[in-house]
Amino acid sequence: MQHLAYQPLLPSGNKYLQQKWDMASYDLHRRKVKSAKPTINTTPPETYSHLALRLKKQKLEEEWALKIQRENNMLMEKISHIMRTTGGVDNRNYYDRKSLGKEKRQLELLRITKENQLILFRLSHCRSHYNVKSWHEDWLKTLKLMDSIAHYPRGRVKQQKKISTDTATRRHASNKTNGESESEENEKKKDVSEKQERETEIQQDTDTHPVPEPNMPEKSISPDTPENPSETIQIKTDKHSVEQSLASDGSEMSNTP
Repeated sequence: MQHLAYQPLLPSGNKYLQQKWDMASYDLHRRKVKSAKPTINTTPPETYSHLALRLKKQKLEEEWALKIQRENNMLMEKISHIMRTTGGVDNRNYYDRKSLGKEKRQLELLRITKENQLILFRLSHCRSHYNVKSWHEDWLKTLKLMDSIAHYPRGRVKQQKKISTDTATRRHASNKTNGESESEENEKKKDVSEKQERETEIQQDTDTHPVPEPNMPEKSISPDTPENPSETIQIKTDKHSVEQSLASDGSEMSNTP
């Protein structure tokens, strides 16, 4: 149990008393550390009430508000008095605004318009100082001189360009005519195919719904009167009846629902 006993730093006769003395000195040291004061003051400054709450400013604001309210009340009383009565001042003003320099400005405007009309008359009646006919004659002379001076005949390039443009326009026109003829042929083919489809549909309807032969008396056909080219066929269904007139060759003439 020797290792559990208090071991002082310095040699002593009684370890128990030395422990008590050491603990007392340590407690005294801790109390001094706690009660120590700093050399630099880091605490925030004190807040004074007269700086946070400015009573003088509040009083001035209240006085200003009371003054404004008093003046507003006085204005309201004056306005109500004027509205109730006609008022002591005639505020109706029938004065027409006049300009001191109106006549001068009108005279200046008339002078400017007259000068503009004179300038326009001169410009419209003046003749040109250049003779276009003489210019054209000079140009013809220069062309003759250029033809006589040139080593090769002039105007070949322009003729070739003109020929090429003519051929291009002809090709374009021929392509347009070919396209129009093809479109017409296609339309004709479509019409023929539509007619054929209608004929097949009519034939199918007649096959599915046979027409009953009515008991009609025989007609006397004279050699002078020609036969009727069309036959009327009436098809009756459950919902509606359709009367179709068909020609002798089978083409459709009319459909009346």
